Amino acid sequence: MKMNTDRFSLTVDEYLAETNVTFYLNDAVTQLLEHKEEYTQFGVVRYFAEYVKNGNHVLFREFSYIKATPHNRESFIHTFWKCFRQIGKNGDLLAMSEYSSLLQLLCPDFPTEMVQNTARIVLSDDATDCLMSFSDFIYSLQIQFYYEEFVESVSVIYQDLLSGKNPNTVIVPTSTSVEQLSSAANEEPDAQEGVDSSIFCECIEGLCERFKHKFPSIVAIKEILESSQRVSFYSFLMALAKHEGVNQDISALPNKSDLLIDPDMDQELERLIAQVAISPTSNNSSSSAVGQKETSKKASPRKSLHQRKRIEMESDGSTEETDSSEN
Repeated sequence: MKMNTDRFSLTVDEYLAETNVTFYLNDAVTQLLEHKEEYTQFGVVRYFAEYVKNGNHVLFREFSYIKATPHNRESFIHTFWKCFRQIGKNGDLLAMSEYSSLLQLLCPDFPTEMVQNTARIVLSDDATDCLMSFSDFIYSLQIQFYYEEFVESVSVIYQDLLSGKNPNTVIVPTSTSVEQLSSAANEEPDAQEGVDSSIFCECIEGLCERFKHKFPSIVAIKEILESSQRVSFYSFLMALAKHEGVNQDISALPNKSDLLIDPDMDQELERLIAQVAISPTSNNSSSSAVGQKETSKKASPRKSLHQRKRIEMESDGSTEETDSSEN
């Protein structure tokens, strides 16, 4: 779990608040009491030691839990990538509803609205029923989910600028920006696409100075907004989604060039496929070839379900879904 490099200068209460120690301790004890028999067999000490170690603590949990802390959000994005990376590797394009179904396999009440907002980033607010690549979707989901509060606040700023209003988030406006803002107010909102990038940047900087939630680095924001004179809301979010520096700051996903590479997972997947491929009746020499074929057809689904259950209990929780995505 990430911690502030200046954590030794924090008070006890500040440290606990920043690292969410109390939140995790309360949840860990609650989960232990609710699943006492299972975790007693697993080992209480081991349970506490591995509670958030591999990021699997977010698997199959309610949405309110997975969004409760930055670490949970990062873990969920990373888990989604590990489970369904094979979709991108196969080059499949999926619709918004299909991505929503995949997310709800890991979090049953994952909101459709967040998936819709992610699709708008990918498709620049066009028809959200178009097909999307795994790469485009997951990096956009990362921005929409990890920085949800920031995205919502920036949306308000953008709409205010688009309609000619002076957003309250401009803390100390310069004389130049006031003149530009007044000029923008006299223009029709639809006369040009987007808003003035320099004013937009200044407003976002003002927001970040007092923002209590996570937000992308100011350096990255300036780099994006200084590259053009005008910018639309969704083009700004897409630029954040594609920015390697922002991605590295979150650290949930690899760089885009390595998104589909995971040698450890590939090796584990090959091992599981080899296990499932072994016929459960291969040692039954008294069966006829036809009988063996029929038995194999009937037994294979049961074998697969058994493997999935065993994987869920013993593995890091991601292989099951990766395997499912291929079938």
